[in-house]
This record gives sequence, structure tokens and C-alpha cells, in this order.
Amino acid sequence: MSNIRKPAVAGQFYPEDPAELKALLTEIYKKEKPDIDLDLADQNIIGGISPHAGYMFSAYQAVHLFQIIGHYHKPFDTVFIINPNHSGMGHQMAYDASDYWQSPLGKVEIDGDFARFLELPVSANEQKREHAGEVMVPLLQHFLNYEFKIAPVTITRQTHSNALWLARAIHQANQQLNKNILLVASSDFSHFEPPQVGREKDRYVLDKIEAMDAPGVEHVIHEKHISVCGYGPIMTLIEYAGMVADKPQTRILKKGCSGDVIPSDEVVDYVSMLFYGT
Repeated sequence: MSNIRKPAVAGQFYPEDPAELKALLTEIYKKEKPDIDLDLADQNIIGGISPHAGYMFSAYQAVHLFQIIGHYHKPFDTVFIINPNHSGMGHQMAYDASDYWQSPLGKVEIDGDFARFLELPVSANEQKREHAGEVMVPLLQHFLNYEFKIAPVTITRQTHSNALWLARAIHQANQQLNKNILLVASSDFSHFEPPQVGREKDRYVLDKIEAMDAPGVEHVIHEKHISVCGYGPIMTLIEYAGMVADKPQTRILKKGCSGDVIPSDEVVDYVSMLFYGT
């Protein structure tokens, strides 16, 4: 019998009904379509940063990344979904123990090859109630018109040393497996700040990301008390990009906040970014 992870936040972060889910993503995509730069699909795509809040808030940013990925010329065999752990429970890093993840749009197979090669703890506890990885799956299913596998990794202890270790482990594993892989770093940016304050704090982090300075991301987040929740996955993506490309590049695709949907004096910020090689 297959071990299937059932959705934990369907009906909360995104519609549980498949037709409603597709309609919502289609509606948001149509609004964003004029500003999506599909020329970026011609680049050597390495990965990207995507927000993980409820779709009604954050999909306006996320669809930019996933639409570009969906138009990439070479199908991805496996998508690494690297997410933080909002409960803080479990191993400091772990690969999900499921065989499949279920979403309203169907099942996606977990790549068991990487589970064997990465030498990470294999555990279901970290993802059991976690939303940050789960919300990536319907986006991938909706925008990628081919079969793919996923490799869900949770980083509970978000340090540069852990991010660097994970990036090296993924790179070394894929040197043996030789698959076309994509890394998606799941992260929201500043949380519950006045809009202008959040934008200023985000800029400190974005400057470090654009400079491909992974240790700098960790430093500035602690120094400036910035509530970017997935900085471990972001640092992993930065380090991995430097291992697979001579001159990795980044592009901010779309920035926004929850206040764009429901005006408020305290908002959560969302940024989607693309990482590619030259």
C-alpha cells in the first residue's frame, strides 16, 4: 500500500474543490499575464523563491514564477520543494517519508532516489501539518503540463551551515542521478509590519539575495530582526545556484503584500524570484 500524504490546508489556503481551485488560479493568472516575462523561460532556470500564504493573497506573486517554469523548454524530472517548519517540531532537516502527496488536482510522486542519496532523516512529522511545502504542489500541477516528481525537504533549524550542507548534498546526489531538477524555496517575507517598514526590511534581504550572499542573508535577518520565514530555503537555493552555474543571476518577478488584497496597517510581504544560470 502506498503511503499518501493527504492535504492539510486544502479549503484554508486554497480551494478544496478542483474546479474552484483551477478557476481561482486561472483568474489570478489572467490578471497577472500582461506583466509575466515569459522571455525568462529561455534562460537556464535553476529555481526560484515563491510565497506560501493563502492563494487569495500570495498567488498574484507566485503565478509569475510558475508560469515561467511551465514554459521552460526542458521538462523538470524532479522539483525540490524546500520549506521552513512553522511548528518547529522534528529533525533540523528532513526529507518527507511519503510515497505520494495528494492535492485536489491529483497525486504527485515523491522522488525516492533522492531520499536514498541525500542522507537526510526521512520523516513524515515535519510535513504533517505544514503548509509551506503543500501550497507549492497545486501551483506546480496547474502550470506544468507534464508529469514530474517532487522532493520535499523541511529545514527546521535555519542556519547557513545547514543550508550549505543541503545545497552540497543535493548537488552531489544529482551528480550521480543526473536528473533535470528545479529548486523552489518556499518563503514569505516580512510579517505583520506597516507596509513601508516591511518594504524597507525586505530590501536588506533582497540586496543580499541579489548579491548571491547566503551568509549575508542570515546575518542581516538577525541583525535587523527581519521576519522572513523561509530564509533557510533561500540560502540553500543561493548556495546551490553557485554550484551549478558560473554566473548565477536573479530576477525579482513580482512583489506585493496582503494589504494589496485587504488593506491593513500590518501586512505580510510576498516576493517571487527566479534564479537562472548564464
